[in-house]
Amino acid sequence: MRSFVLLAAALPLAQSIRIIQSNDDGWAEANLRTFFDVLNSAGHQVVLSGPAENQSGTGSNDAAPKQVDADGCIHASCPGKSPPTGANATDPRLNYVNSFPVTSIKTGIDVTAPKLWNGAKPELALTGPNVGGNVAVQVPFSGTVGAATYAAKTAQIPAIAFSGQTGNPTAWNAPTPLHSKVYADLALNITTTIINSGKPYLPANTYLNVNFPAVTETKCNKPSEFKYIFTRINTGVLSSRDANWCGSTRLPWEADVILLRGSSCYVTISPGDANDKSTVNDAAVQTQIINKLKPLLSCLP
Repeated sequence: MRSFVLLAAALPLAQSIRIIQSNDDGWAEANLRTFFDVLNSAGHQVVLSGPAENQSGTGSNDAAPKQVDADGCIHASCPGKSPPTGANATDPRLNYVNSFPVTSIKTGIDVTAPKLWNGAKPELALTGPNVGGNVAVQVPFSGTVGAATYAAKTAQIPAIAFSGQTGNPTAWNAPTPLHSKVYADLALNITTTIINSGKPYLPANTYLNVNFPAVTETKCNKPSEFKYIFTRINTGVLSSRDANWCGSTRLPWEADVILLRGSSCYVTISPGDANDKSTVNDAAVQTQIINKLKPLLSCLP
């Protein structure tokens, strides 16, 4: 299988930083674990804190963790009746929280990561890649987005939510799917670009909503095929004008780019308002983010 780490090779190596990871599909999901491995190989200090079970569609729900039920964690990754929180027996950086994605990332930020980092907290929060896209009306209900917006708004940690159109739930110890490898390296490319742009990595109370297109054995499976498009989460018909980018003051709608033009291998990156999960409608803030992502971004034809 070809290596997709080459995707970021054109960019300078990012400095090593502290990263907290989570998702809503469960701590033992292949997409999340593959991204963990790629971030670790890139030299970052990574702590994963994800839900014990699939918590897709739970938005920003938050509740105290409870004892794991008799069936155990997702993909048989912990025994039945396990404690409310726990770690992999051989790697304390891999952690489950038997509650919602927001609770999972909050526990990682406030408790788990500081214990492993001598009291330090994360510098960047990365959620996903989600199994399935998070586009338009899906965004407010996504636990992957909910965890990212908690980090950006409440914990004041820059955050990126990643989602991919291809895939089904896959265990961490199953053969790694092609799409998981592709999405992990695309996500690393965006992460590296943001880190290389310098602190603050993102403006306050903002997050990035990133969606990857479908991946197949014959299409959208080589680094050279992907282009990154700066988009809006919602259409913006009644919003003020966007940043002046690609010859327009109205950014394209991510649903149009990722769904209707998905065969073109476009990755959408949308600036999100962590207060309500919609598009950041401040053109000046959009411009700040565009300037950070310029090494990656392309314009639609």
